[in-house]
Amino acid sequence: MNEDDKELEILKAKRLAEMQKNLSFQEKQKESEQKSDIATEQITLRDYVVKNLGYRGMEVLQNAESQFPNEAKIIIEKIGELIASGDINEILDGGKLLVLFRSVGVNIRMQNKINVEQDGKFVSITDKFKHKSEVDDDK
Repeated sequence: MNEDDKELEILKAKRLAEMQKNLSFQEKQKESEQKSDIATEQITLRDYVVKNLGYRGMEVLQNAESQFPNEAKIIIEKIGELIASGDINEILDGGKLLVLFRSVGVNIRMQNKINVEQDGKFVSITDKFKHKSEVDDDK
């Protein structure tokens, strides 16, 4: 081996070491990007769902998250994936979302309030019955 061959081998070895260093750096960078993608994906999937909620949808979503946090998280992520992929492209109002949750066995309880008209105003049905029983008691 002459001197030129030795220099060439040294240059090759340096270049190889440099390439290996670049590869390991790129792999580490990809791993950190994947970790950050996973963290932002959870936020993003819920955001997809929130953006597609209609009338009373947020109320149902909040009730689901407070009453069934683990199940709601899984279901919301799946709905978010479907919205992101374009499989769901409609607005989810509270009724549709409630039916969806109940169809998979998550029975969300909602606060119900029934209003009736009395003397030109809407009052709760409990107030109407209280008022009626007070009138009946006076007789």
